[in-house]
Amino acid sequence: MNDPEQPIASAPESTGPDALAAAIRAFLTHAADEAGLSAATLDAYRRDLKRFAQWCSQRELADPNDLAEADIRAFAAAEHRRGLNPRSVQRRLSALRRFFKYLRRENIMSHDPGQGVRAPRTHRRLPSPLDVDQVMALLDIPVENDLATRDRAMLELFYASGLRVSELAGLTWDRLDMSEGMVRVLGKGRRERLVPVGRHALSALKAWRTIHHQVAGLEQPKIFTSLKGRPLGVRAIQKRVAYWSDRQGLDQRVHPHQLRHSFASHILESSGDLRAVQELLGHANLTTTQIYTHLDFQHLARVYDETHPRARSRDDRAGRRETGDGRRESGDD
Repeated sequence: MNDPEQPIASAPESTGPDALAAAIRAFLTHAADEAGLSAATLDAYRRDLKRFAQWCSQRELADPNDLAEADIRAFAAAEHRRGLNPRSVQRRLSALRRFFKYLRRENIMSHDPGQGVRAPRTHRRLPSPLDVDQVMALLDIPVENDLATRDRAMLELFYASGLRVSELAGLTWDRLDMSEGMVRVLGKGRRERLVPVGRHALSALKAWRTIHHQVAGLEQPKIFTSLKGRPLGVRAIQKRVAYWSDRQGLDQRVHPHQLRHSFASHILESSGDLRAVQELLGHANLTTTQIYTHLDFQHLARVYDETHPRARSRDDRAGRRETGDGRRESGDD
């Protein structure tokens, strides 16, 4: 079989011993020239279709019109037996579906043999949240300079409001209501949600805002910037979170999503209110939030301020101890 990685500009022959290889080359040319796909996606398609061509060659399947659903199912099963994880098998099937869609549009195939084939089920990894003591140790950043003031505000907001790192990077001052203790977050799919901000995070943000206006000027809308006034990107924020996990003596390298996991897990441990957490996290589907249901819930939440460890004052928790409330203590300072 010819090398399917070499692109050609002309349409492939619809039948013949090299029809599949020619079809793959034509599809890759189309994908590169017309579909506007990223380089990473094109590379993935190229690898996936090359592997499929090798598998077909071993079975003397050289014509795409000879392919049946059973062949695609056998290919997926073979890749899974070969040790490919379910997510990668899904990606290969996705590449094949796009390939077959192109061939049908070009009238090279009259059917889609991959349409009814499903990949093996993926097992979602449970989040590994920090416990409350670990979070408190991480957030206890000594405010020694402007950089530490900014970073404490970032980490406090991550944990107070359960933001994604991309959401925090894109956050602007006009979306933060200091008086109400709320932030309007623009999440995935441009869905907007309102999320409470705890008092510790508000205090840290107020301290950073004073510095921010000095180093970035009033015209800079982004909340988190460098000390030269340039907005921080996702990677820079990840590095700062990792830096403080080392500096504060945690036994693991923390990433921003762990703080989001911790936010959700700690509220669920106190409340068991999955739908409320779905809203706070900005999940479009409750099934996404259900990854946290392995936790041992205690009872329903009353309000955010009663369940989030950083939203309660020491006096509130002392009162709970005196009244015998069974909620887990947060260790808030």
